[in-house]
Amino acid sequence: MLRIGLTGGIGSGKTTVANYFSSLAIDVIDADEIVHQISVPGQPGFDAITAHFGEDILNADGTINRQVLGKIIFNNETARNTLETILHPAVRTAMKLAVQEVRSPYCILVIPLLVETDFTELVDRVLIVTADREKRIAWIKKRNGLSDDQIEAIMAAQASDEERRDIADDVIENDGSLDSLFRQVEKLDRTYRASS
Repeated sequence: MLRIGLTGGIGSGKTTVANYFSSLAIDVIDADEIVHQISVPGQPGFDAITAHFGEDILNADGTINRQVLGKIIFNNETARNTLETILHPAVRTAMKLAVQEVRSPYCILVIPLLVETDFTELVDRVLIVTADREKRIAWIKKRNGLSDDQIEAIMAAQASDEERRDIADDVIENDGSLDSLFRQVEKLDRTYRASS
C-alpha cells in the first residue's frame, strides 16, 4: 500500500489538505493526534514529559498545558530535542500500527516534522504543502493567537520550504483559493489511486 507523508510548515494548510483527503475516503494518520493521545495523564508519554519538564507545565486539571510547553521548547533547542526523544519512538510505533489498519487504497501520514526527523522511513512519497510566509503568519495569528515572536520561534525551529522541497515528490501550492487547493488534492488523489 502506498504511504504518503504529508508535511509543511506551521500555517501552510496541512490540516485542510488532510481533511480533504479524508473526505475522499482516504485514511489519514496524524502524528500530532498521536502525540496528544500518548501525552494525556496515565500514558507513558505524559509521565516522561512531566518527569523531565516538571509540574509547571500542567493545567489545573492535571493535563499538559501545550502553550506553556510550546514556549519552552520553541525557545530552547535542547528542551525541544529532549521532548522529541521522549515522544518520537512512541509516535513512530503508533503510526506503523495504524498503517496496518488502513482500508483505503493509500493512506496519508501527516508528519509536520518529516524533514527534521527520520520519519521518512515510514513513507513511500513525500507531499508538501507550501504557502506564502505572510499568509501563514496571518493564519497562525488568527487560529492560534500567537505573537509575532512566538510564530518566528516556531518557524525558525522548523525546516524551510526549500528543505522540504528537496525531499518532496509532490507539492501543493496553497497560495490561491480553496477551490484551487481542492483541485490540487483531487489531482493527486487520482494519481495516488492509480499507483496503488
